[in-house]
Amino acid sequence: MASANATYGQKESSDQNFDYMFKILIIGNSSVGKTSFLFRYADDSFTPAFVSTVGIDFKVKTIYRNDKRIKLQIWTHVPLKKSTQIKTYSWDNAQVLLVGNKCDMEDERLVASDRGRQLSEQLGFEHFEVSAKDNINVKQTFERLVDIICERMSESLDNNDPAVTGNKQGPQLTEQPQRSHQDCAC
Repeated sequence: MASANATYGQKESSDQNFDYMFKILIIGNSSVGKTSFLFRYADDSFTPAFVSTVGIDFKVKTIYRNDKRIKLQIWTHVPLKKSTQIKTYSWDNAQVLLVGNKCDMEDERLVASDRGRQLSEQLGFEHFEVSAKDNINVKQTFERLVDIICERMSESLDNNDPAVTGNKQGPQLTEQPQRSHQDCAC
């Protein structure tokens, strides 16, 4: 499962060269391929040898959407306690996709594709079947998540939503002067 929150206009001092920063968490059970999914997207690499991840994997990737530079901080191997905190503290703002990895291993499938789609419909999430090994739908999944965040950000700016903009008096996306919502779609 991939979940993401956006940081609007809050730039880290070590890298000032982006318009937006989105923090993406990849959450899932052991051995489902979270690290492979991350490395396939961030580095376009795949290692067939199984190595259990100890600690947290972290990658940064910068992409462009509608002339905006978006920095993605992608984290994996989030312990259950952390995922509970994510749900508690940011669930309302988190954009979530349900991702089934290893679709290339049809004969060894633990969750039927139909069951994944059914679950995603029940939860109200979009569903993707991916393979980090064969590079199926990996990029498309991340791109869709970014698009969902951008759509949500645009809607929130249209509604002047302080929960997303962090400003009770109106939207401020960056340290630059305020712009109308037509100019700030990512």
